[in-house]
Amino acid sequence: MINQKIADLRQDYRRATLNEREVAANPMQQFEHWWQEVLAGEIDEPNAMTLATATAAGMPSARIVLLKSFDARGFLFFTNYESRKGQELAENPRATLLFFWKELERQVRVEGKVVKVPPAVSDEYFNSRPVGSRIGAIASPQSRVIGGREVLEDAVKQLEAQYLQHAPQRPEHWGGYMVVPEKVEFWQGRSSRLHDRLRYTLEAGNWKIERLAP
Repeated sequence: MINQKIADLRQDYRRATLNEREVAANPMQQFEHWWQEVLAGEIDEPNAMTLATATAAGMPSARIVLLKSFDARGFLFFTNYESRKGQELAENPRATLLFFWKELERQVRVEGKVVKVPPAVSDEYFNSRPVGSRIGAIASPQSRVIGGREVLEDAVKQLEAQYLQHAPQRPEHWGGYMVVPEKVEFWQGRSSRLHDRLRYTLEAGNWKIERLAP
C-alpha cells in the first residue's frame, strides 16, 4: 500500500542545467569543476559518498565513506581491509561511488575497478590523522560482532596507555583504496523530473560522452 504522505514529497529542480557542449572532455576534469562549486557552496561534508560493493556471488552492500583525495587516476578513500567492504573488495575488486549534493541538485556516480594504494600513501594519511582517530582504527575490529561498547572502550584505554610515549603506527589491516573510473555519470536535477544525465564511458583509452534519458 502506498503511503500518500511519503509519495507526495517532491521538489522541482531549477538551479542549473548540464549541456554536452559545455562539459570537460575528461570526467575527472568535470568532477574538479563541480567540486570547486561544491566547496564554494559551503556544503556540509561534501566529501561524503556512498560506496557500493558486492560479494563474488553478487550480494550488494552500501555505506557512506569519506573521499580523501582525487586526481587523474581516480578517487581515494581509507578503511579497514578486514571490514565487510574490505572483504568484498578482495573477492570482487569493483565498486560504485555516489555523491549527492542536494543543495546544488546534483549527483555523480562513478563505476570502476578498485586497487589498494601503496603502503607509503596509507602511512602518510594515517600519520596525519588525530591520535584519537588512529587509536580508534587500531582498536576497532570493524564489521565484526562485539559483546558491547565497553569492548571498544577498554581497548581504547589500553592503547592510550600503550601510546603515551610514542605515536601509534598504521596497522597492516588498515589503508587506502583507489577507485579507478571506467564510467562516470553527472546528474543535474531539472524541472518536471526531466533531469540532465551525461555519462562518460572509457573506451580504448578515450572517454565517450552520451546523454541518458532521465
